Amino acid sequence: MRDSYPAGAFGASGMDGIWQAVDELRSRFEKRGGTRAGKGEVRAAVLALLAERPMHGYQIIREIEERSGGSWKPSAGSVYPTLQLLADEGVISAEESNGRKIYSLTEAGREEAAGSHDSVPWAGSSAGASFGSLPRAGIELAQATAQVGRTGSPEQVQQAVAVLEEARRRIYSILAQG
Repeated sequence: MRDSYPAGAFGASGMDGIWQAVDELRSRFEKRGGTRAGKGEVRAAVLALLAERPMHGYQIIREIEERSGGSWKPSAGSVYPTLQLLADEGVISAEESNGRKIYSLTEAGREEAAGSHDSVPWAGSSAGASFGSLPRAGIELAQATAQVGRTGSPEQVQQAVAVLEEARRRIYSILAQG
């Protein structure tokens, strides 16, 4: 059923080309997708959270994941070294409580946190649910396209191609606006 249309209907590679495109799209977004942050974002996120209240490392990880809508969950291997670095710089202090280190901002930390509030991942337009919605929408579009290719009539396939070409033009026009 995957190859019910001739190769020319979807370019040289036929239906396999659509499936390759779906898989490539999925893998590109999954690699980016949820757990890695840009340089300095862990630091900014930790400072922003500690500006609200003292926390231990696991609370910081959980809070970042919640505020980013699940699109970013930093690893302990990125959060704890950042906490240590901030403590070494005198930006935060750690206090032992019930066998856990509770981190809080020092005066220097409060000053730095006040200056970097806008740079936390959940403060911008790519934060939270919207961060994950674009990749999901692209994957769902590719899956719907593949479904039309598998089960649609030749006329339906041509209609889908026209819709996709128009969508591509409109998406590029979004970037051209600003």
